[in-house]
Amino acid sequence: MLETQDHGAVRELRLARPPVNAFGSALAAGLAQAIAVAEQQAAADGSIRALVLSGAPGVFSAGLDVREVTGTSETALALVHAFTQLQQRLARCSLPLVAALTGHCPAGGTVVALLCDQRVMAAGDFRIGLNEVQVGLYPGETIFRVYERILGSARAAEMLGRGAMVDPVKALAIGLVDEVVEAARVREVALARAQEYAALPPQTAARTRAMVRADLVRIYDSPRETLESLLADGWVTAETRAAMLAALRGAPR
Repeated sequence: MLETQDHGAVRELRLARPPVNAFGSALAAGLAQAIAVAEQQAAADGSIRALVLSGAPGVFSAGLDVREVTGTSETALALVHAFTQLQQRLARCSLPLVAALTGHCPAGGTVVALLCDQRVMAAGDFRIGLNEVQVGLYPGETIFRVYERILGSARAAEMLGRGAMVDPVKALAIGLVDEVVEAARVREVALARAQEYAALPPQTAARTRAMVRADLVRIYDSPRETLESLLADGWVTAETRAAMLAALRGAPR
């Protein structure tokens, strides 16, 4: 589900759950654990200085696993908890994070990308954005605040409200991604950006990064909705199941 490769002081964590790198509870928990291990190694000997999160050619991640969302209440609950813990780990990560968006990146894939320091996206017929409302899922205020942090209030409200997805060119124009490069070069460029972070004086870089990400951490320190209230209000409804199962029927096998 997850492949690890070190490039000097940069560790690449590559999502490897075919066909679309959907976040089930196991992948979400596995990625959170891999980030924690990298942070522990960084603290112990300084050998890891930055992380790159990448996917497969054509897809970074299609978001949450539809089968788990529409399964039993237990599987849906486990997935929500695991994905929430992953968000917490990403938001508080002590290492710079660069997302290598190798293709499509809807919903949960976009959430992960938003929590990184930089986003490098593949050029081509790909889409990125928080389209939860289109499949009957309420994204929650925490995710909206993270979106707002990157796009600004008006743009985030407009895009989230209609579940808008945009192509790489539009994503770059509105600041949703930082660079768009040829698909074959996405990982290369993302690794180069991570190497730039790794080469900075470590103490000053860490202090500066903590400052510029303090607002992000505060979003997760003081969420305006609890996970319990989100679930109690009917996160998965009959409407959700119908929309997501329709999406699943149209998904690649």
